[in-house]
Amino acid sequence: MIDLHSHLLPGVDDGSRTVEQSVSVLRAMAQRGITDLCLTPHLSATRTRRGIPGAHDVAFAALCAAAPTDVRLHRGVEMMLDCPLPDSVDGRQFTVGGTRYLLVEFTRQVSIEAVANGLRHLVSRGLIPLVAHPERYACCTVELVHFWREIGARMALDATTLLRPRTRGDRARAILAAGLADVVAGDNHGDDRFISVAYEELVREGGGAQAEQLAVGNPAAILADRPTEPVPGFRLATSLLQRFKSLLERDE
Repeated sequence: MIDLHSHLLPGVDDGSRTVEQSVSVLRAMAQRGITDLCLTPHLSATRTRRGIPGAHDVAFAALCAAAPTDVRLHRGVEMMLDCPLPDSVDGRQFTVGGTRYLLVEFTRQVSIEAVANGLRHLVSRGLIPLVAHPERYACCTVELVHFWREIGARMALDATTLLRPRTRGDRARAILAAGLADVVAGDNHGDDRFISVAYEELVREGGGAQAEQLAVGNPAAILADRPTEPVPGFRLATSLLQRFKSLLERDE
């Protein structure tokens, strides 16, 4: 499996605090079958004029020196589009592994117009927005995700949210059922949020082909800077009780 969204670059945002914490999580990821991980620390568009922060480079060097070799590390950011990416800034320095794909996020109460404008601007710059956790945004509907994809964006669902018995979980499952999800990602913050949770649940329920495309095929295409392939819709039928059980097991 390939996870394109994590906060394991130590000590630079609200994710992992130390190299030791990141190494521990990387070992757990390797045991769960994760072969590649993109480190995507938070960075707002308003702070991009100086390029990648020097602290990110220092943290990356420290992590690489201690990290297990089982998981290949790639770099990127999770960019908060609090303003349009400045035209003077080369967006490729922030993308997933130097590809055209840029992992982006918005504030939770972002307006429909702001999302559309932000995505259009990136596409006009030759970038492909990879929207992190679209299910998190209050404005998100299946119809809107259709629209965002028509603009040129791709969707990265949070793996553990697919099993949540709440509003975000409902949105994530609706996106998956409508065939609008492109990848699943862990959004690990130095904790136990693993992409394998969604992969294994999909396989258990008969969605093995979707699991493979969401967690392996499309992430690999993104790292290779190739187009993603459509993922056929799949309706998770996990009961509410099972979802609660999964969450309780995750929190132990």
